Amino acid sequence: MKRRDFIVKGSLASSAALYAPTVLGYGTFSVNETINIGVIGTGDRGGGLIPFINQIPNMQVVACCDIIPFRLSSGLSKVEGKAKGYSDYKKMLEDKDVDAVLVATPFSTHSKIAIDALKAGKHVYGEKTMAKGYEEIAELVSAADESNSIFQTGHQYHSSRLYSHVVDEIKNGKIGKITAFECQWNRNGNWRRPVPDPKWERMINWRMYREFSGGLLAELCSHQLDFANWVMGAMPEKVMGIGGIDYWKDGRETYDNIHLIYSYPEGVRASFTCLTSNAMGDYKVKVMGDKGTYILDYAKAWFYPEGSYEKKIGEVDGVSGATLNWDQGRGIPLQFDHEDPSKQALIDFRDNIVNNTLPVSNAKTGAMAATCVQMGLDAMYDDVIMSKPQQG
Repeated sequence: MKRRDFIVKGSLASSAALYAPTVLGYGTFSVNETINIGVIGTGDRGGGLIPFINQIPNMQVVACCDIIPFRLSSGLSKVEGKAKGYSDYKKMLEDKDVDAVLVATPFSTHSKIAIDALKAGKHVYGEKTMAKGYEEIAELVSAADESNSIFQTGHQYHSSRLYSHVVDEIKNGKIGKITAFECQWNRNGNWRRPVPDPKWERMINWRMYREFSGGLLAELCSHQLDFANWVMGAMPEKVMGIGGIDYWKDGRETYDNIHLIYSYPEGVRASFTCLTSNAMGDYKVKVMGDKGTYILDYAKAWFYPEGSYEKKIGEVDGVSGATLNWDQGRGIPLQFDHEDPSKQALIDFRDNIVNNTLPVSNAKTGAMAATCVQMGLDAMYDDVIMSKPQQG
């Protein structure tokens, strides 16, 4: 059996059941213990998560690792308290003071580092996209299955209480029968990081090179793919896509614009667009049904009812006859207090370790999104319609 067949036929065959919390049968932490975190990869993402960890009770960063010296220094400078510095992640994994690791390294290294960490007995928060390549995805799913440690994939919107609320509303019939998703993540910028020395070019700008990166699809659209899978409780059956290096002529290998359509069961289509030349609309997810639409951005959501809807008159703040809130073009804004999704994901990681629970964003849901990414890359790079292997 091919590795890609293994992912779909074996590990992910019962995908709808993966989103329910499950209590696991192991664990050593109590609610009052502090979980010591080692951050592997202290660039933009890894370094950016350290301040959140500083704010979370019973979590602390005790070690940082990066192969680029100034990135390591930057990461260490963000830690509240003392932390050890490592240039070799395997040395960090030997540190018995480290209970868990956050893996925020280039995409191509995720699987190897996460597997080594699980084998070392560490809990793992593995940044998205979970793994690059079908074989690497399968190997990481197997390692997580065989481990007594918690593995959480870093699709932070999966931890968002706002997004969870919207998913529950959709599943309870709020928008009726789902017919389509429209997703975009547009930016206006070349996506490059400054390089103080040319020798660091491929290490710092790894997102530009196919050897290390899945480009815009892996780095941005993977979040929205994870959301679509979550809502549908299924993986798409096929994908078609196109992209190109059409604007930034700077030696990059990954596309500067991508446009894909994924086909889910029952005729549901999901479109994904990502530009680097125009930021109109920025980040947006639309879930469209025959009774209405949910629109989401980073931290807000709106419900747009279908049909000849007139703004309802009702009791608002105790004033009879007041008009309910309505944002032109987007509908009724959801009034919903919630934590920053990245911080919430780390809080969930802590709680999953303490309570021995399977994360809602786990190795198998992460593998579903990663498989969708690889299918999309194959479709674009090989100019084919890429189908999901049939389940046996």
